[in-house]
Amino acid sequence: MSRWLVVEDDEVFGTLLVRGLQRKGYAARLATTPGQALQQLAEQEFEFATLDLHLDNESGLALLPQLLAQQPELQVLVLTGYASIATCVDAIKLGAVQYLPKPARVDDIIAALDTVEPDPEQPLTQQPLSPSRLEWEHIQQVLKQHEGNVSATARALNMHRRTLQRKLQKKPVAK
Repeated sequence: MSRWLVVEDDEVFGTLLVRGLQRKGYAARLATTPGQALQQLAEQEFEFATLDLHLDNESGLALLPQLLAQQPELQVLVLTGYASIATCVDAIKLGAVQYLPKPARVDDIIAALDTVEPDPEQPLTQQPLSPSRLEWEHIQQVLKQHEGNVSATARALNMHRRTLQRKLQKKPVAK
């Protein structure tokens, strides 16, 4: 039986995910803080981990290298309610094998880790992003370049700071 660690600060979502994974035959455990996650990795081996991108006031990306340092063979899937190309690239560079936006069903999560190696026979279906989504992705990239500084990002985008703040408060637009 494969072991799965769910690192999620939302206990309701985390518990539901653990139960769903258990129904699918995985030995799943929940960690609601980075400290709990590291402690559980020290206690036993896991094959898979689902890591929330935002853990209270901390970034899941900061925890990712620590998880992989303890268990280098761990396959980590990053889940986030605020998906962007910039954070996806960062997660993959830091060692995540997959990245999914929330809400994600248990079957989607399992399937994402089952298809870590792309099938060359399967064509990629590319659907163009909407202009609103492209704008949101671009804002996220520029914000990252300016290390989260909203004023510097607004200047770089030639946009009023309050307009940028309003755009940042909105959830990502659909693709």
